[in-house]
Amino acid sequence: MLGKKRTDFTTMFLSEAIQEPAKKVPLINIGQLMQRSGFILVAKKGSGISKPADLQNKKVSMWPNFQIQPRAFFRKYGIEVKPVSQGATVNLFLRCGVDAASTMWYNEYHSIINAGINEDELTTFFFDRYGLNFPEDGIYVLKETYERDRSSCCKFVKASLAGWKYAFENPDEATDIVMKYIKEAHTGGNRVHQRWMLARIKDLMQPADPRVSMGALNAKDYDSVAEELKKSGLIQTILPSGEFYAPYLE
Repeated sequence: MLGKKRTDFTTMFLSEAIQEPAKKVPLINIGQLMQRSGFILVAKKGSGISKPADLQNKKVSMWPNFQIQPRAFFRKYGIEVKPVSQGATVNLFLRCGVDAASTMWYNEYHSIINAGINEDELTTFFFDRYGLNFPEDGIYVLKETYERDRSSCCKFVKASLAGWKYAFENPDEATDIVMKYIKEAHTGGNRVHQRWMLARIKDLMQPADPRVSMGALNAKDYDSVAEELKKSGLIQTILPSGEFYAPYLE
């Protein structure tokens, strides 16, 4: 929709966005919401998996569109796994159909706990703790939009961050709003899970360095993700971070 100019702003995972210029969509990151990746692999300790090497020849379910990070993890540790396509739930993992599953810390991981598995029964591989921090959602615009109206772009980022900060400071009100829309859309969901997600998103959006502003894109993270995309053959060249990221004005 951004490429077709049907929208002015969009959110996108950093690993996806870096591929867009090669697809002739000249976008710019104007605000990196997520500072740490919430993507983790989860296994049951009872299956004998406690370290990366234990995943060798194991069945691992992965989402079709989000395999860059886990495959970079496997490559880093010289692991060969038996990949299984993962759907919208973790039911296959809960029923022991796979040895490890892909989860987001703020979503599917909590679903596994709610299914009756205690956290101390799980082995978790947080990719950012293994040198593979691929921050997810950022705010993007077309380069021409940013050059034409930088002021509005910066105001949009500031308003988005202000909204998140308000939600973090007023979690009950934020959850009330989300639950209202869930009920209207009949999508299913519960308050406990929504509160968990809000708390985890707050964790992931906070910069590790207190001197860094919320919403900033770390150049090291950008370079790391771009290098892995290049190794995977998904991009041929890496744009300098200064051409990909335009810091919003404080």
